[in-house]
Amino acid sequence: MMIFVFSIGMLRQYMPKREIILVLVVAFLIGAIGGAFFLEPIYEELPSVVSMVEQNVPGNEETLYLDLSSSINMNELRQNLSNTEGFISFEETSITIPLWKFNDRELEYFNYVLGNIDSHYKHYNVTKDGKIQIELEDNYTSYEALKSFSDWYRLVYGGSLSYAQVHAVLVVSSSSVDTFQQTLLDHGVVPSKMEGPVQNTYNNTNSTLLPGYQFVAVTGAVGVIVALFGIYFDSFGVFTRRFRKFMREKRKR
Repeated sequence: MMIFVFSIGMLRQYMPKREIILVLVVAFLIGAIGGAFFLEPIYEELPSVVSMVEQNVPGNEETLYLDLSSSINMNELRQNLSNTEGFISFEETSITIPLWKFNDRELEYFNYVLGNIDSHYKHYNVTKDGKIQIELEDNYTSYEALKSFSDWYRLVYGGSLSYAQVHAVLVVSSSSVDTFQQTLLDHGVVPSKMEGPVQNTYNNTNSTLLPGYQFVAVTGAVGVIVALFGIYFDSFGVFTRRFRKFMREKRKR
């Protein structure tokens, strides 16, 4: 397309001067259309390409943060992950139990009683909207934490928990991150966040990309530059020949 634009520019000598503006407008449109339909899809894939290079650097690790339903078979998931090449670690870090919207008295009560339910609750936080967040001690599973809480809840309130969420951290080799994402997807899990060299490279590259309309405008401007080069190509050729002749004469002197 740029060759076509250049060729149009070289026809300047066969058209009236006022038609040059039309040539530049056409060059801009051709450059913009080419950028929008051919170059922009490639341009948008640049972060993925750059992060793929980082992904193959030996020793790099990615950390995936997972929000899992308590109904998931955690032992099966852990086993599948640990048997996958590139696995480094998998840790259940905390649980979130949504209940009902607490009044001030209930908020005070739950803040008091949680510490007495299970000594393995490392830290806990109760919010007024009815969410109880419990951080787990090392080597203490979400199953054990949920069981102790649900046993207490059944004893006090005579009911059972309808839903709870388990938060976990998965650390894997960067070169295997795609495999682990597929394994998680097979279990209906999508990481809520990912950190590491690959993700950082992707985010940094993505943040430097021009918005689509700006990129199209730049390709249109390139079309105009190519057209101008075609328009003044003969003049540039004459200048180049004169400059070379001048340099040769200068050397002879």
